[in-house]
Amino acid sequence: MSSKATFYYKRVFPILFLGILVLFATLGSVATWRGGNAHFLPFVLISAFMAIMMFRIFRKLVFDLADEVWDAGDALVVRNRGQEERIALGEIMNVNYSPLVNPPRVTLSLRRPTVFGDQISFCAPLRLTLTPFSTTNPLIEELIRRIDAARERAR
Repeated sequence: MSSKATFYYKRVFPILFLGILVLFATLGSVATWRGGNAHFLPFVLISAFMAIMMFRIFRKLVFDLADEVWDAGDALVVRNRGQEERIALGEIMNVNYSPLVNPPRVTLSLRRPTVFGDQISFCAPLRLTLTPFSTTNPLIEELIRRIDAARERAR
């Protein structure tokens, strides 16, 4: 159910971005030092500022994503940081799908807290579409219908 690109978003891209910032600071500092100019401080300050901003944005949009979410028929199995929890569809109170952020997010609000808290977010499966600003995902819409049906059965 979750995107296979979650590992890339949570692990690879932050390290790659930080590596580019370190490379920028190092090359800029060395170039100014070799040129006889000791003004390397702007390179270091800009890199540090960008690293701080990157961390804040990633903490809000990426680091809280579950590693994997699987569809188990009448439940979802969520795995994050080595922990796993099975959540019945009837225990999901609300599904919020945000397709226009990168990565596209699905946030599940739960009736009772789990080991992951009372909300679980995961990266929606990436899909290619002819309409670039499509706000629907058939897989997520089907999940919403199944959650609604599970709630109706529970009444």
